[in-house]
Amino acid sequence: MLRVVADTNVYISALNFGGVPDQILALARRGRLEMFVSKRILDEIEGVLKRKFRWPPNRTRQALLAISSFATEVEPTERVAVIKQDEPDNRVLECALAAKATIVVSGDSHLRDLGSFKRIRILSPRAFLDAIEA
Repeated sequence: MLRVVADTNVYISALNFGGVPDQILALARRGRLEMFVSKRILDEIEGVLKRKFRWPPNRTRQALLAISSFATEVEPTERVAVIKQDEPDNRVLECALAAKATIVVSGDSHLRDLGSFKRIRILSPRAFLDAIEA
């Protein structure tokens, strides 16, 4: 089974707009892939939902509980500093290492431009969905 870490932007897009990111989360909800998340990623999701999208605390809490129902939380132990342009993107890589993930799904060009990191493929949401449907 695929071990996957989704970047914050995948969750934010799924929660606010649906589409391909939501289809990916639906695969995790149905047990078709193993999704992993870290506390730092959950904190970032919470912050973005509150600040940028002005979600009320109760709605934000429900979203985080929903994510926790299908994503396994891991605690990264290895720090990385690969992405200099957007340092918080490194938290996604740290989560992927801790989860022993095979794929990171991200809409972020800083991550996607890497292509891979320590044998972990980095794909856009569309490329990921296309790859698993093939």
